[in-house]
Amino acid sequence: MRSEERPGVRRDVVPFDTEDGLSLNLVHVRGESEPTRGPVLLVHGAGVRSHIFEAPVDTTLVDVLVENGFDVWLENWRASIDVVPTDWTLDQAARYDHPAAVRSVLAQTGADSVQAVIHCQGSTSFMMSAVAGLVPQVRTIVSNAVSLHPVVPRWSRLKLRFALPVLGILVDALDPSWGTRPPGLAPKAISLGVRAVHRECDSTACRLVSFTYGSGFPALWEHENLDRATHEEFIPREFGRVPVSFFRQMARCVQRGHLVAQEPLPGLPEDYLAAPPQTDARFVLLSGEHNRCFLPESQVRTFEYLDRLAPGRHSLRVLPGYSHLDVFMGKRASHEVFPHIVEELSVGDRSA
Repeated sequence: MRSEERPGVRRDVVPFDTEDGLSLNLVHVRGESEPTRGPVLLVHGAGVRSHIFEAPVDTTLVDVLVENGFDVWLENWRASIDVVPTDWTLDQAARYDHPAAVRSVLAQTGADSVQAVIHCQGSTSFMMSAVAGLVPQVRTIVSNAVSLHPVVPRWSRLKLRFALPVLGILVDALDPSWGTRPPGLAPKAISLGVRAVHRECDSTACRLVSFTYGSGFPALWEHENLDRATHEEFIPREFGRVPVSFFRQMARCVQRGHLVAQEPLPGLPEDYLAAPPQTDARFVLLSGEHNRCFLPESQVRTFEYLDRLAPGRHSLRVLPGYSHLDVFMGKRASHEVFPHIVEELSVGDRSA
């Protein structure tokens, strides 16, 4: 049951505009009682939306945070399928979306700081904002899957190097929804090709997700971690367009071994490791041990980098039995994953 369907849960959509003219929004989720703890911002990945944190499992991360008294805010940034599609880059999100979202949460709540749980490309772009000093109000950042060092399986590297240039000629994006509604000949051919190669399950959406986002069969979860409703009903409606402009930037970052800019924007560096992070935030890095979108080494490398700069301040957790998105959508995640997140946010709440 998703949070908006639960008795006593209140949801408000709070729009905000970016400096480059996009209309985005925050979803504010509250329980029957007023929050007793400060705001927490949840940031989704590419080609999904804020609902990705609310799979139809018994207890979602949103539920757990609300029950523990946190003031929960879900950000729909420019990669969300709920906003007008653009050919976005991580730089644009880092410069315009996340700083505006943080300012909006603080204005709405009257708080002077916020904590964040960030996932995948929501994580990379938010980390870019943080290390550039654009979100100084964020005191704790819980990052899942990847942050400053994107490390991908060999097959993904080959796709980025050799298949991406060809795909960029044929289409301007990849979209897991093509399995049910391909908008032309090239999307239809890609969908048919993926169905021929990916035979790990009967869900075309699941197979296209694996092709779009990584390597493996499947790439973003362990099938045994998902219940039927999540796999058969939730996933097909929660994934959409991911522009080639993003994949071009990720290919460049993977080649360099860490985050670098795709386009010059004011306030952002070309190389995100060229100088120490311009933030006092404490970082908590999570990775599923079976992640085949971004290997666990991604978070290990970032932890080692951060720990050299501030020994003992940051933390790393590699989650046994988990992959990429099942960290949030898994049917046992409320018992096996979410307590770690609450624990880390509670540390940050006490230090406010």
